[in-house]
Amino acid sequence: MKKKYCSLTFDDGPNFEGNDTMDKMLDVLEKHGVVASFFLIGNKITPENIKVIERAVKMGCDIENHTWTHPDMTKLTKEQMIEEYDKCDEAIIKITGKKPVLFRPPYICVNDLMHEVIHVPFICGHGCDDWIPDCPADVRYQKMMENTQDGVMYLLHVNEGNDATREVVDRAIPALKEMGFEFVTAPELYRLKNVPMVDNGDNWSVVQ
Repeated sequence: MKKKYCSLTFDDGPNFEGNDTMDKMLDVLEKHGVVASFFLIGNKITPENIKVIERAVKMGCDIENHTWTHPDMTKLTKEQMIEEYDKCDEAIIKITGKKPVLFRPPYICVNDLMHEVIHVPFICGHGCDDWIPDCPADVRYQKMMENTQDGVMYLLHVNEGNDATREVVDRAIPALKEMGFEFVTAPELYRLKNVPMVDNGDNWSVVQ
């Protein structure tokens, strides 16, 4: 059987003091022996939650850029765009020692100017409406399982209090494994599919 690959990608971590949504998601990933990519908001990184990011890296997960303050980038000047992107990059590099190689624009809002100043692939991903607080876990799971094609990247969230997504991922991983999927980080997905990691003007949801 030909191998199939998918990538779990999580936005909006790490979590402010007193909340451990990202850390608990790492528990789920560790339980099932899989890795994922986390797109972090730079100004949410604090001395208290650095250890969660370090844990993710130690587990083999990937840390990527989701801007410094999570603005609608299309409403910013060129200089503001650069600052949002660079400050997040710098914060991540300080912890991981590695420069992020992917970018997820907040709200998936994109314009041509953003592609002029940010020169890595823009990642969208197939979502499951888990950004809607009252979206039931069963609905999230159903939406996630509707997109089970080889090379898919799932767009998920580990924002504060988003416990339902953890339940969904805990259910989805065994189901996807049963279907023959192997879980890899988003950059690894590009490598395995032999697709160059360049900004081609698209918002990637599937790597193929």
